[in-house]
Amino acid sequence: MAKVSQEDRETFKNSSKQYTEVINSELKKEKETLAALKKDPSIAVRKKFELAEQMCYIASLYNAINTASVKIMDNVKNNDALNDARKILYKAIIYLEEMVTNIVDSAPSDLSENMEKIQEISLEQRYFLVRKLGLAIQMVIDAFGDNSKWKWSFVELNGRFAAVAKNMFDFKNYVKAYFDPSSPENENSILYIRLLKMLLDKSAGAYRDKYELSSRRMDDMKTAIKFVLASRQVCLALNEADEGEELKKKAASWNERMKADRKSGKST
Repeated sequence: MAKVSQEDRETFKNSSKQYTEVINSELKKEKETLAALKKDPSIAVRKKFELAEQMCYIASLYNAINTASVKIMDNVKNNDALNDARKILYKAIIYLEEMVTNIVDSAPSDLSENMEKIQEISLEQRYFLVRKLGLAIQMVIDAFGDNSKWKWSFVELNGRFAAVAKNMFDFKNYVKAYFDPSSPENENSILYIRLLKMLLDKSAGAYRDKYELSSRRMDDMKTAIKFVLASRQVCLALNEADEGEELKKKAASWNERMKADRKSGKST
């Protein structure tokens, strides 16, 4: 790697300053919002949703700092900015988890109380935020690169994202819209469920890969199975019996594999 000149360092410093100033301003707004929440808990749902959106924006600014670093300083990543982006995205997910729950395989019927709490947030707004958050996460992962020390940590980040995306979807009401072309929520229901299936399947595979290739920890395999079962719950809600049965068999197969590994001492 070529030595970075002092001139390039100054150029980067000046370029990143504009982003840093906005980040500091946004973080100040976050503190003010949290203070307001303590005084008036009734605004918690709306404000936490907005905070999650705000964290996505801040993550994009950190990512922009890294992009400037790579461009100006001959492909030198700004790991501080990327780490800050990673932490901020966790905060976004936590705000959403506080609205609903972080339970991966929670049944739709168990979420009815949470759905009442967030009914003021439209399906379109939920879908848009899920897309925005997913894009923000992927941009940070891509910026870190394939050999990042955070490779397996991102499995958890994406898993928590997938779980909260599922738990924000009101199956009781929006499945009806899914099957009703005349419903104003029909398109968003279809798009949301398609995305949800992909996210759950991706997390199931990622946790299994983490188990197989890295940790050999049974809790990772158990989490992989939970995501398979969460996918099955979506299929059952849609009356997709055949696909649901295949996912049930898949979960059982993975469970048997886990038990065999434990018996042979290949897992902990």
